[in-house]
Amino acid sequence: MTSLLNIPDLIRKKRDGETHTRAELEQLVLGYTRGEVPDYQMSAWLMAVYLRGMQEQETADLTMVMAQSGDLMDLGTLERTVDKHSTGGVGDKTSLILTPMLAALGLTVAKMSGRGLAHTGGTIDKLESVPGWSPELGEEAFLRQARQTGLALVGQSKDLAPADGKLYALRDVTATVDCLPLIASSIMSKKLASGAQTVVLDVKVGAGAFMRTLEDGRGLARAMVDIGTRAGRQVRAVLTDMDTPLGFMAGNSLEVLEALDTLRGEGPHDLTELCVALAVEALAAHGEDETQAEARARQTLRDGSALAKFRAFVAAQGGDATYVDDPKKFDVAPGRAQVLAQTAGFVQKVDALSVGRAVLALGGGRERKGEAIDHGVGVELLKKPGEAVAAGEAVLRIYHRDGRGLDTAQRLLEGGLAVSETAPAAEPLILDRVN
Repeated sequence: MTSLLNIPDLIRKKRDGETHTRAELEQLVLGYTRGEVPDYQMSAWLMAVYLRGMQEQETADLTMVMAQSGDLMDLGTLERTVDKHSTGGVGDKTSLILTPMLAALGLTVAKMSGRGLAHTGGTIDKLESVPGWSPELGEEAFLRQARQTGLALVGQSKDLAPADGKLYALRDVTATVDCLPLIASSIMSKKLASGAQTVVLDVKVGAGAFMRTLEDGRGLARAMVDIGTRAGRQVRAVLTDMDTPLGFMAGNSLEVLEALDTLRGEGPHDLTELCVALAVEALAAHGEDETQAEARARQTLRDGSALAKFRAFVAAQGGDATYVDDPKKFDVAPGRAQVLAQTAGFVQKVDALSVGRAVLALGGGRERKGEAIDHGVGVELLKKPGEAVAAGEAVLRIYHRDGRGLDTAQRLLEGGLAVSETAPAAEPLILDRVN
């Protein structure tokens, strides 16, 4: 039993801006995970961290303690293991494309992915647009599939970094979510527990992202790379724009369809370029020349090898692989509505957050964990920022089911759309790299 007499001393230490030892963090975090440290004391400590921050080694120690609070995936029998994590965005179907690309390139992807919450989508939800596909695999089957196919993807286990789950729930109700060392340790504790030797991070920045400014995104990327490096992992981060949705589609089935187009070499330019860039980071971390790595990554989209890996992966996890080759089979909501430009000019903005919230209003996302979602609803961008538009021309298309949430979605999308007389300056998709 943790001695509660010591906990106020640890709270006081952080309140006064001092640095915790690894042993102190173990006492505090593991004690809380076991139920020996009460919520009110842990809440006080979280607020102290929020106000006083943490040193780099201290943050790395906190992350390792959280990672070791539950099961640790042993991927030691697999070769060239790589994991990828996105901090969340709108229309971000990158994992559906990048993971089979990496498998086709000879890397092994054995990863855990999450479900969507609020305006950001989840990889598991998107994959469940394919009938029969299941995120449930036992450990032995998970490792066997990763070895044979090069790609296995499952839902996050409750036994993986359980301290993170408990701490995040407490942060959510104590106004301590928005704290860099706590965000970085939360993300990286699950990545370290998942076992991959290489981790590629896609840190989203902008209106539809958790990190709104490049400065904040860069700080988070550096913190996560530092944690991984101190833990002996190869970690690389790419900071990418999320003011505008990625690609043209937002919504589960719609995003899978766009991912399949991209795997056929026919996807949107921004989505394709991001997937290639992330693949290059993964290959470079394994010692490959970046120019050669880029050529090899693009080849997987041209020659069908990435698509073949995706097809094999879907079938291996119980999915109906005929959907991969027959897009008409996907459930897409039959209702259609449009958002029109009120004036002629150039699209200045299609706000990613507004698009994400519109998908949520249509039923394509969840406000709380465990809620059912409609895979077939969503939003399609018919125009991107910088493109010319005539008065009365459609800029966005809404896919709805029986009008559910349609009025709210239209209002959100109209509020997030801006048309100007002059074309906006072109903004880069990739804002920075940290490795």
